Amino acid sequence: MKARLLLTSALFLFVQMPAMQAQETIDVSKITCERILKEDLASPTHDIVLWLSGYYNGKRNSTIINLRTINNDEEKVRLYCYHNLEMTVLDAIKNVGLGK
Repeated sequence: MKARLLLTSALFLFVQMPAMQAQETIDVSKITCERILKEDLASPTHDIVLWLSGYYNGKRNSTIINLRTINNDEEKVRLYCYHNLEMTVLDAIKNVGLGK
């Protein structure tokens, strides 16, 4: 009985392995303000915000991320997005003045 339970458990885990290793990708250029506000992305919004911060800091040749201002910057973008739901987040960041 124990061997059967162990075998069944092992088979169940083996069947689940491909699903656990599946990797999702996100095209950041297509993320709309509405998706960010609804937080219906596969990855948490905070992760996306950190990635975007790194992306724009990299474009400026800056290796420094100011953790004190990142929450304020995120709030600015959220407020802008609230009034422009169809806009992409990348455009919203540029329009708020953070993508320079």
